[in-house]
Amino acid sequence: MSAVPPRPTVSVVTPFYNTERYLAACIESVLGQTYRDFEYLLVDNRSTDGSGAIAARYAAADPRVRLVRSLEHRAQIPNYNHALRQIAPGSRYCKIVQADDWIFPRCLEEMVAVAQAHPSIGMVGAYTLIERTLYLDGLPYPSTFVPGSEICRRFLLDGTFVWGSPTATLVRADLVRARAAFYDEADPVEDVSVCFDLLQHSDFGFVHQVLTFTRRENDSLMTRMKSYGSLRLAAVIALERHGSTLLAPDERRACTRRARRAYYDLLGDAFLRLRPAAFWAFHRAGMRAAGRRLSWGRVLLHAVGRATRLVLNPLDTVTRLAARR
Repeated sequence: MSAVPPRPTVSVVTPFYNTERYLAACIESVLGQTYRDFEYLLVDNRSTDGSGAIAARYAAADPRVRLVRSLEHRAQIPNYNHALRQIAPGSRYCKIVQADDWIFPRCLEEMVAVAQAHPSIGMVGAYTLIERTLYLDGLPYPSTFVPGSEICRRFLLDGTFVWGSPTATLVRADLVRARAAFYDEADPVEDVSVCFDLLQHSDFGFVHQVLTFTRRENDSLMTRMKSYGSLRLAAVIALERHGSTLLAPDERRACTRRARRAYYDLLGDAFLRLRPAAFWAFHRAGMRAAGRRLSWGRVLLHAVGRATRLVLNPLDTVTRLAARR
C-alpha cells in the first residue's frame, strides 16, 4: 500500500453523482498510474445509487484516496467548483478525471514532465480518445510548448482545438486556487472559456500521446451540451472577451464575421429542426456570457436562407436526412 505524500505533486479530482456503472474503472485508471506522487479526491455529490459505496471501498483501501461527501446536492458545474476547492494546499498540479472517463497509465507522468520542463506552462493537454475516435490532434509534432496567447489565436483564426473535456488537461494548481470559482457558472461553455482565461497569463504544453479516454455514450450534461454546437458559441464568446487583445483589428473583424455567420447558421438550422427549449436556453445563456442578446431576427434570417438552400438542392437535403437516421 502506498504512503500518502505529505505535499502531493498532483491533486487528482473526480466529482461524481450516480455513476456506479463507470466509477470503478475511472478510479482504477488513476490508481494504476506509473506516476505515484498524487492524492486522489473523490467528491460525492449526494449520489443515490451505489457510487458512494464504491468510492468508500477504495478510500478505505488506499491512503492516497480521500472521499469527500457533500452536504447538499449541487448542479454539475457548481459541484466541480466545490470539488476543486478541496485540493491539497501544497499540490503543484491539478487533474480532473470525470467519473465516466478514464486515463491511460502514463497520463500523469507524461503531463507532469512537460509542465515541469517549462515552469510558465499553466495547462497541459494530450491526444484523447472519444470512444473510438482520436481527438485533439491539431498540433504538429513535436509542439510540446506553445505560448498561451498563440494557442488561443489559433483557435480563433483556424479552429485549432486542443483542450477538450476537463479530463483531457492538467492545470497548474496555483491557477486553480487563484479563482474563487474555477469555472464560470453562468457560462455554458465554461470548460473552453476557462482555458482562454488561464492562457492569457500562462503557456500551453502538449504531449503527443493518447493519454485520456472520454466517454460519450452516457447521458451526462456535458454530452448533451456538446450536441448543442458549443464550439461555435465558444468562439463567439472568446472573440467578445479576448479578441481585442489576441488579434489585430483586421483579424478580429474577419474572425468575428466568420464566427457569427457560422453561429447563426447553426441556430437557423436548429430553428428548422425544432430543437427543444433546453437548446435555446443554452444559447441565450451563452449570449449573456458574451455580453450580448440572442438575435431572433438573425436566427430567422439564417433559417430562411437554410430552407432556401435545402429547397434548391434536393439531393443535398436527401443526403443530410439519410445521414441523420
